[in-house]
Amino acid sequence: MQIYRPYLFMFKIAISGPESTGKTEIAKQLAQHFIGEWMPEFAREYIEKLDRRYTYEDVCVIAEQQILEQNRFEKENSPGFVFFDTDLIITKVWFEYCFGKVPELVTAQLNKNYFDFYLLCYHDLEWMPDPVREHGDDRQFFFDLYKTEIEKTGKPYAIVTGKGEMRIENAIKAVEKYFETR
Repeated sequence: MQIYRPYLFMFKIAISGPESTGKTEIAKQLAQHFIGEWMPEFAREYIEKLDRRYTYEDVCVIAEQQILEQNRFEKENSPGFVFFDTDLIITKVWFEYCFGKVPELVTAQLNKNYFDFYLLCYHDLEWMPDPVREHGDDRQFFFDLYKTEIEKTGKPYAIVTGKGEMRIENAIKAVEKYFETR
């Protein structure tokens, strides 16, 4: 195991990508590898508890919680790595796709350019259906939307590919490559 030098600043990394691309597993394993923290995806937990189809207001609650968590980490400002299992770009795309509008609080938070680096998971993993996932046949479509939105931020990103251990190794290499110069 490589030991990482102590950092004076917090580095915030967003794990983004279509459904069933390994975001949660990558976030957990990166936090473990880099001796950092990870922020679980709130949307999944929230939607799993609903006994109905989610609404615009539900997605607003999800966005508000994501912003609260980002603000919490910002206030703590503990040095090291924080890996976020999903980000507001995904939420923004869902607002646009499902409801045709995005609340100002999402746009305002995205304009803050909160994240230092993005990992965008490619959809080269087998689709794993579950009650929360909806668009197994549209993963390229959503991948392209997320990529476009990440590029709009002007922040650096890397695309994560590979299956099994190779996927996490590729994610680790991408983070290491980016932070070599920091």
